Amino acid sequence: MDKEYILSAHLAEMKLTRMAFEIIENNREEKVIFLAGIMTNGLVVAKQLKKTLELHSHMEINLIEVKLNKKEPLQCEINDLDRLKDQIVILVDDVINSGKTLLYAMIPILQILPRKIETLTLVERSYKTFPVHADYVGISLASTLQDHIHVEVSDEKIIGAFLD
Repeated sequence: MDKEYILSAHLAEMKLTRMAFEIIENNREEKVIFLAGIMTNGLVVAKQLKKTLELHSHMEINLIEVKLNKKEPLQCEINDLDRLKDQIVILVDDVINSGKTLLYAMIPILQILPRKIETLTLVERSYKTFPVHADYVGISLASTLQDHIHVEVSDEKIIGAFLD
């Protein structure tokens, strides 16, 4: 079956650039921001976003890896979690399907008492089963329970996003 791409690599890069400018505008007084990328694809999105933010802003941009076991979502590991205390954290994932991943990834971050948490996703589907709101969205799609959206990455770069 052929992939029905909804985002090409070029369009994904344009969406990330727009979201980077939104982050800069919404956090213009900040000196430091932490991007918490959910492994694996969310981390790739966060790395590309970091490069764009560093190119266009004065802020120090730090990258944090979030490891989440989707079968046991309470088993969430975040490197350097203590560094997030009283900081601005942007939790990054590639796709919000149900909202479950973002919600569970937030639990350990909330416990460390950040100053602010924002969320970013490259692709958001309109049907979610968990009450999650993305502050920054690349593209939002009307979808059904049967739709699955995947972001394809290779060598730390976004290839595109497609419906499955």
